[in-house]
Amino acid sequence: MTEEKCPQLVDYFVVAGLEGGSAQLDEEGQQRGGRVVEPVTDLAVIARGLGEEVPEGFTCIEKTQGGHPAELSAGLINNPHMYLCYRRGHDKPPILDLGVHYEGKEPTKPGWRVIETTPYSRSASLSSGGPTTHRTFLMYRRAPDSQALNTLGITDISLVMPSKGETAPHTFCRVDKNLNTGMWGPALYLCYKRAMAKANALVYEAGLISRYPEDDLDSFPLPDSVPIFCLPMGVTVESWPLNTKYQLPVFSTFVLTSACGDKVYGAAIQFYEAFPRDRLSERQSVHLGLVSVVDRRPITNRSLQVKKSICVLSHWPFFTVFQKFLTFIYRYSISGPHVLPLEKHISSFMHNVPFPSPQRPRILVQLSPYDNLLLCQPVSSPLPLSGASFVKLLQNLGPENSCALLLAVLTEHKLLLHSLRPDVLTSVSEALVAMVFPLRWQCPYIPLCPLRLADVLCAPMPFIVGVHSSYFDLYNPPQDVVCIDLDTNTIFQSEDKKPLSWRSLPRKHSKTLLTSLTNLHKTLEKIYMPGQEEATLEFLLTDYDLIYGRQKQLELEIQEAFLRFMSCLLRGYRTYLLPITQAPSERTTDCSSLFNLQGFLKSRDRTQQKFYAQLTRTQMFTQFIEECSFVSDRHTCLEFFDECVQKVIVDVEKPEDVRLIDLDESHSGEHTVFIMPPEEPQEADGSESPALYSYETFPILQPDLFDRPQDQLRVPARGSAPSSPAPRRTKQEIKLAQKRAQKYSSVPDMWSKCLLGHCYGLWFIYLPTFVRAECAKVRALHTAYEVLKHMETRKVVLPDEVCYRILMQLCGQYGQPVLAVRVLLEMKKAGITPNTITYGYYNKAVLESKWPSTNQGGRLRWAKLRNVLVAVAQFRQPVKQRRKSSSVGSCACPLSIRTAPRRLTRSLTASASLTGEMAGEGGGGPWYRGKHAGDRMSCLFFCSCLVVLPSPRAESSTFSPSRLCSRVLGPREAQGRKAVDENSNNMPSPSRGLAGKLQQLLTPTRHRALVRRAASVDDRKPGGGPIPGRRVSEQLDLTMVNAHILLQVLMSSCSLCRKCNSLVYDEEIMAGWTSDDSNLNSTCPFCSATFVPLLNAEICDLGPACRYRHASSPSTLALGVRASVEQSASAHFYGLAILSTNEFCRVWVPCVLCWRMNRVVPLVTVAYLSPLVLRKELESLLENEGEAVLSQGQLLDNHSIIFWNLVWYFQRLGLPSNLLQLLHSSELTTQLSQVLQPGDGNAVVRVRLLWDTLTPDTDQWPPLYVLWRIHSGMPMRNYSWRRHNHPFTLAFLEEVLRCVGMNEVHKAITLFLDTVAKQPGTPRVQRSLYREILFLTLAVMGKDHVAAFDKKYKAAYTRLSGSLGRDELRRKRAQPPSPKAVDCRRCFLVPLEC
Repeated sequence: MTEEKCPQLVDYFVVAGLEGGSAQLDEEGQQRGGRVVEPVTDLAVIARGLGEEVPEGFTCIEKTQGGHPAELSAGLINNPHMYLCYRRGHDKPPILDLGVHYEGKEPTKPGWRVIETTPYSRSASLSSGGPTTHRTFLMYRRAPDSQALNTLGITDISLVMPSKGETAPHTFCRVDKNLNTGMWGPALYLCYKRAMAKANALVYEAGLISRYPEDDLDSFPLPDSVPIFCLPMGVTVESWPLNTKYQLPVFSTFVLTSACGDKVYGAAIQFYEAFPRDRLSERQSVHLGLVSVVDRRPITNRSLQVKKSICVLSHWPFFTVFQKFLTFIYRYSISGPHVLPLEKHISSFMHNVPFPSPQRPRILVQLSPYDNLLLCQPVSSPLPLSGASFVKLLQNLGPENSCALLLAVLTEHKLLLHSLRPDVLTSVSEALVAMVFPLRWQCPYIPLCPLRLADVLCAPMPFIVGVHSSYFDLYNPPQDVVCIDLDTNTIFQSEDKKPLSWRSLPRKHSKTLLTSLTNLHKTLEKIYMPGQEEATLEFLLTDYDLIYGRQKQLELEIQEAFLRFMSCLLRGYRTYLLPITQAPSERTTDCSSLFNLQGFLKSRDRTQQKFYAQLTRTQMFTQFIEECSFVSDRHTCLEFFDECVQKVIVDVEKPEDVRLIDLDESHSGEHTVFIMPPEEPQEADGSESPALYSYETFPILQPDLFDRPQDQLRVPARGSAPSSPAPRRTKQEIKLAQKRAQKYSSVPDMWSKCLLGHCYGLWFIYLPTFVRAECAKVRALHTAYEVLKHMETRKVVLPDEVCYRILMQLCGQYGQPVLAVRVLLEMKKAGITPNTITYGYYNKAVLESKWPSTNQGGRLRWAKLRNVLVAVAQFRQPVKQRRKSSSVGSCACPLSIRTAPRRLTRSLTASASLTGEMAGEGGGGPWYRGKHAGDRMSCLFFCSCLVVLPSPRAESSTFSPSRLCSRVLGPREAQGRKAVDENSNNMPSPSRGLAGKLQQLLTPTRHRALVRRAASVDDRKPGGGPIPGRRVSEQLDLTMVNAHILLQVLMSSCSLCRKCNSLVYDEEIMAGWTSDDSNLNSTCPFCSATFVPLLNAEICDLGPACRYRHASSPSTLALGVRASVEQSASAHFYGLAILSTNEFCRVWVPCVLCWRMNRVVPLVTVAYLSPLVLRKELESLLENEGEAVLSQGQLLDNHSIIFWNLVWYFQRLGLPSNLLQLLHSSELTTQLSQVLQPGDGNAVVRVRLLWDTLTPDTDQWPPLYVLWRIHSGMPMRNYSWRRHNHPFTLAFLEEVLRCVGMNEVHKAITLFLDTVAKQPGTPRVQRSLYREILFLTLAVMGKDHVAAFDKKYKAAYTRLSGSLGRDELRRKRAQPPSPKAVDCRRCFLVPLEC
């Protein structure tokens, strides 16, 4: 097992900026300044037709973007030839926005200034101003005087005529109001560009100043490129006027992608701090305006500032939380003095704030008495977690441009996103790659690209890159790049390329997507409220869900709209996946060999062929097919997408109504964990410590001031080994299984099959452990394959594909690719299409395993030889049967007295292994036990137990079990043993019907059936016991054989309802279970109360007599068979062989064992779990302790509930397992006198599943079947029943049986009720009337009559309901079991013993 650390919220804290190693900066910084454009500070409108000139310092816009005259009044009759002029500079605050004002039609916006006159005091109206028209003016908005220096401002202005084919230049905003309101002339629009209004600056590459922790983490070393991502446009050294307002920090985010595809999210804030002048050279000072050019005299009215950044790196995109934390750290550094150093707060946040989990969904972090933040558990969604914000995507791009970019991503264009807001770049870029789920972008992806890495824009491959818009002040983008301006909502392409349009997408699906996005965009405009105040504790705890809950829901709805489009786009793709069914070659893993591309294209509409052809040629689609075909780390997400595809297929007419994303609210809660700030130290006298820490600039972090991490956040968490051969169910599979169980719980016949499917799932989860412990692993795999075929025959309802998946992976692990192919064919035969996970494990199995040779010559010869040997054996079988019929006795295994025990034991062991292999090959599974194979196994088992026969006598030419019994026990005990065997024969006589057999058994006596057999026994001495004058060791000497120890385990699920004091039986418990996999309760069928059913197990040690050869009295020897040996398919032997009951009688009866009546028998009582609950607990156990726990003794000692429930279900279904071998080392067996040795692999353990309770209440009246056996003289497990004063006489029992045999069950019911009613007081009966008569019938006639009895009893109940009433019958517990219970008993084929 591997040890994994708990998720850590923050991995690194980084400070980036100018490294402090050099005293004077490198003069190369001057060359990196680029072209700096001054902002526009003034605007003017002039009328050249009236003789006005361009004012001094202004620039006139005379031409449009396409070279046409830029007259603002071209549509007027008396054209005054008006033009727009502007002036640049730094003497005034820059102009922020431009607009067009229609006088009288709309009010003037506050903060805007309208240009009403020209510089020469004439009207600046751009229209004629007639009575029927409104006057048109230009207007602008200026930055306030207190605005900071580095702020957004207009740096360029342009005019465009769309009728002339002109469009707004790249990065320009267009004012959507026509300047030409006249009756003729082309439409004219105003465009402007906003950029950072920078002062003189030097630009350098960022470096790492300090970091915490100093040492790299093993799982994630700190990348060297982090500083340049913190400051993507470089470190700037700038000179500011002294009266410049303080610049606020700028928040930015970025994403780093590792070589294996893992994402690391970074959150940083950039700020300015003072920089010393003495670190500049004279040339740099002149460039920054700090020194006069002529006399080199210092200019004192300017300050020097440098940009710096602090950043956190995490694997989780909690950008909002990180922004608040970084802002607090920055504010802490510029205030003060403080008692605690800055390092204490950083280490407290990194080490003390846990990752939100279902146990702690909300974490309130108190950073200081005035600062706090709320950390909430991420939305539990099957979609991959990312830093995407679909709300920002729709806000900044709108519905149509969002669909156009979807087309660009699907066809792998070169996309360059730019904005003046660096935090928006990452959110929108993440949304672009997330909206094409399940496809994954395979090409370069840099959401926030540093200036140093800008060369990636020239790469000859698709990419998605985001840059700051100031990049275009330095460089021009390549011609083949699609530029997306998030600030102006424009998509810019070169003129020689076809414009991107959403109409190129499949028509029907794209219209549905566009409609959904349009409606969501309208909703977004209504509910979006920017700038929410979140600083107060009251807001965090009360209004968070109210204010942001709608935005979170809207985020999911936008994401769901794109997911619905992709589901419709790739609908039916799994049909065209090509599984590997032959030995792999060089081209096996090619996409063309894994996917039927032509068939997929032909299934699409003809008008969509071009788009689908482009899509299938992309790297994303190729990678998607490979991930679907092989084991991938994204199999959970792909399996969720397959479910979405199935949903849209079902509702293909209206896919927009289908809900695809169902949030898991099961772990949501209101539990909030409070994290307090670090404690301030106190002086020795209890007074406050002095405030010693203050900072002029952000400090270099001191390692000795950090607190060490606390142990509770780094506790190693154990998990299942990554190489575990049993793939776990995904959350989606668990959720789907729960939905199916909930659906089937109301359908009786489907509920039983659902429980059965979960039982088989339990065995397949255990299968890797079973195969690992078996010597013949290939044979074990074939047994599992037979189980699958048997499940298909029985139409078992499987909750998932884990059964097939585990067997496929085991086929790959043990090199059986052909069997894996057969499993896939069996899966398709069952009508199950393998999902992504199963399909990946299948292809891995057949691809990595060694295939058998294609030369079948040798195999054919061996097959022919085997067929000949089988044919000879079949021909010889009738001869053997005639020989057997001519002899009296059973087993013809004469052994010489002089045979050496060791030699004989060795030969028998070899014969047993050989015969076991032949029986295993011919049997084909746990349900097939060939008759002849059973005979061989019985003979071998008998011979291994009996090495030396009694001394030869005249009648000992043939061996008879009855003679052996008589020699050891005497005739009376032998006759009693024969009586038990006869009554255990459950098969009806072929010459008698039901009534005849009842008449034969109406008079219970143990002498009638034994007279004939007693005549064949030589020793008939009345007192019984051994032959006089001879020792027991002379009659049967077993001291020379290494006999096997035998344990017998009796199990029962019969439970008592404490409320109504009624016994509830197995099928009724099953019918009362719910579909909730966390509910342990069942429902009582009599009082409808809920209770926890119990599973009881009793362990009996039936040790061999050889261990007690020094016994003083011969009476200590007896047959080691407790009660009667009844026919039961649930009786299995583990060790030498698994035997049926008939074989058990032939083998077990001759074995002389010891019966110890006074031994303390360990009784185990655990909760009886539903298969749904048990599976959940088993998966949790494997997840926490690994798969090796199933083969260790601690499973029985520490997880007894799981152990005994598994044993019960495996026995019920006749499924092989090695669980009972864990009894060897269990503490339970230490209570017995004979303790199993852990190394004794030949030990035999027998399991009997009983219908009735193991611990009956002896204060109650004994059940009818027990009374019948007492009257019959059969040995009973508990003799205390004989002391009861009950009303049930032998005549009563015979009358009940007679009524049942004569098909008059209603008379038997009436007789029972009348008999009980005559008794004074409350009847002491815990079993229902149905159980009493059923068990009595089974004790007499056998289990084959259960179904017939059910029909008779149901008819009798219906008949009596008219006279006595159903309510009265139910009150007296006379109702038959519910149809649900009957179906559960019928579905679990093997009936229990009575």
